[in-house]
Amino acid sequence: MKTKNLALIIIGGIILLFGGCVGCGSVSFQQKTVTIEENVKGKWGNVQSEYQRRSDLIPNLVSTVKGEANFEQTTLTNVVEARAKATQMQVNAADLTPEKLQQFQQAQGQLSQALGKLLSITENYPTLKANEAFRGLQVQLEGTENRIKVARNDFNGAVQEYNSIIRRFPNNIYSGWFGFKEKGYFQAEPGSDKAPEVKF
Repeated sequence: MKTKNLALIIIGGIILLFGGCVGCGSVSFQQKTVTIEENVKGKWGNVQSEYQRRSDLIPNLVSTVKGEANFEQTTLTNVVEARAKATQMQVNAADLTPEKLQQFQQAQGQLSQALGKLLSITENYPTLKANEAFRGLQVQLEGTENRIKVARNDFNGAVQEYNSIIRRFPNNIYSGWFGFKEKGYFQAEPGSDKAPEVKF
């Protein structure tokens, strides 16, 4: 009888000890992961800020180009429409799923293509290339494209750290308990090994 009680006490102690370890581990995981997730959200804010900066430059660019006689109206229309679509595509920092991020990237990629075409066509307009306002916008746009690239890389680094932590055992179990889900990355656009060139 005493042996049975002693065995129950030992088993109960082991269960309490194991449960306590799991509890401590899950709390520690939750605290650490919240911090890492907040870092991802901060990096996402930086990405959005840089894309917004680019979007804000476009109306002035379009307005300056419109002043050039005989400039291709279709190209300008494509830029304006692509900008409208890109600014409508919003992704909440709390919902950075791979699917949502892909949609966001696709909308921004269409705007990049439209801008690239606009800028390549301006080569045919010497008076536009000589326009001081246009040259200033080109420099700002080039700097913004570089900042977008840096912000995207920083974001991907933060997401990699977050995804790695939530997928490791036993963290993958805790992730389900606390609702931590995998986040998406920026992917290279097909055929775009380089950042878009903004040369004027």
